[in-house]
Formats: sequence, C-alpha cells, structure tokens
Amino acid sequence: MDKATVVGLVMAWVALVGSALWEGTHLSALINAPAFMLIVGGTLGVTMMSFPLKTTLNIGKVLRNAFFEKHMDLSETIRTLVRFSERARREGLLALESEVAKIQDEFLQKGIQLVADGFDMQVTRSILENDLDHIEERHHEGEGFFSTMGGYAPTLGIIGTVLGLVHALGQLEDPSKMGAAIAGAFIATFYGVSFANLIFLPLGAKLKARNAEESLVRRAMIEGIISIEAGDNPRITEEKLKVYLSPEQRAGVQREKGAAKAEAPSAT
Repeated sequence: MDKATVVGLVMAWVALVGSALWEGTHLSALINAPAFMLIVGGTLGVTMMSFPLKTTLNIGKVLRNAFFEKHMDLSETIRTLVRFSERARREGLLALESEVAKIQDEFLQKGIQLVADGFDMQVTRSILENDLDHIEERHHEGEGFFSTMGGYAPTLGIIGTVLGLVHALGQLEDPSKMGAAIAGAFIATFYGVSFANLIFLPLGAKLKARNAEESLVRRAMIEGIISIEAGDNPRITEEKLKVYLSPEQRAGVQREKGAAKAEAPSAT
C-alpha cells in the first residue's frame, strides 16, 4: 500500500470536511444525492466517451498502481546489470542464458534473452524501445483518464448548480424555501471542484510520477543491455548507468562500495 496516497487522500478530505464543520456547517447540508449522481455518473460518462472502452475497463488495474506501490529499485537494477556484464565479459554472452529464468522483471528478462540469443544490437534496441513505447502509451491512457475526469468534474458541477438555481427560482412565491434551495444548488459545484482537486487530479499526477519513475528504470535497462551486448567493460557499463541516478542515489552507491572495500581485508 502506498502510504503517501492513502494518507494524502484522507488528510485532504478531513481538512475539507473539518473546516466546514468548524465554520458551523451541518454535515447534512453537504449531502445531496442528485448532485452526487450528476458529478460521479456524469463525469465518468463523458470521460468514457473520451477514451476507448478497454481503457475504462482497465481502470481498476490503474487504480491499484496508484494505491499499491510497485517499487522498482534503480540502484539494484544497475547492480544486476553490472553483474551480468561481468559474467558476460568472463564467460561470453551465451552464459547469460542461465540468468534469464531467474529474472522477475519481464522487460529485463526479454532484453537479456535477446542478448543471449545473439540478436544484433540495433535490433535489440529497436525491440526494447518499441516495447517501452507501448508500455508508456498504456500508462499515459491511465493517467490521462483521471486527469480528464478532473477537467470535466467542475464543469458538471456548474451545470448542476445551474439546474439547482432554476429549481430555486421556481420557489419565488415561497421565500422561506428559496434560501435552502439556492444553498443546495451550490453543492453540485462543491462536489465537482472537490472531487476534481481532491481525488481525480491528484491520482492523475501520482500515476504520471510513477510512470515517469518506471520509464527511467526501463531506459536504464535498455542502456545496460546494449552495453553488455557491445562487450563494454563492466566499469564502463556502470558509469553509463550512473547517469540515471540522482545525486543522493549516487552517494548511496559510493557508500556501499566503500563499505564493501572496507570489509574485504577483514574477510581475508
């Protein structure tokens, strides 16, 4: 479970509802079933019109990506690729065949299999980059789905408010009811803006950030795989891949290497 997503979502809604209650608003005043139906049903409906049906049907999987973190450790990926490079340097590319079954990531597994099978470097790069393009396209559809919902929800809220005001103006002969009707009319706008900014847009942003992180790791995989196939020295492979690390991650790698060197004499 991604704690940041859950905690952030709960914190935002607690702050919103808490501030309303603090001002003396009754919770019942914020509940309006017709407005809720318009915002949720209407927003989902118009968003479905904007995307292929398969995108809508896969939205459950996309939500899991937002709430359940699929951590891809870039530093660990680099260590794995350097280890593959060292073995290929010693025993040849064909030796990597025995590593394929142990690799859990399908993308990396496919890349190492292509190397072990002796594919040309340009062919290997082309295949992996095409795969990555398709992965990114699917991910962009998922993040775009929620961003689109975030764009439509406030507009539908305004539509709901207009409908509510039309109803309120029909109460002119009874001023005692008109005030409550006008207040209720604005609940649709409240729902639209709240759902957009407290649910849909943040989820779209989270998915975008997560997809960017995954794409970075996969691009590092491609660079490492091609470096291995080119027969580069493992140290060269490592240096090529370090450019994908943040300064903090590079410092962590250096600390690990320093600790390993410090332990080496004691081991002998």
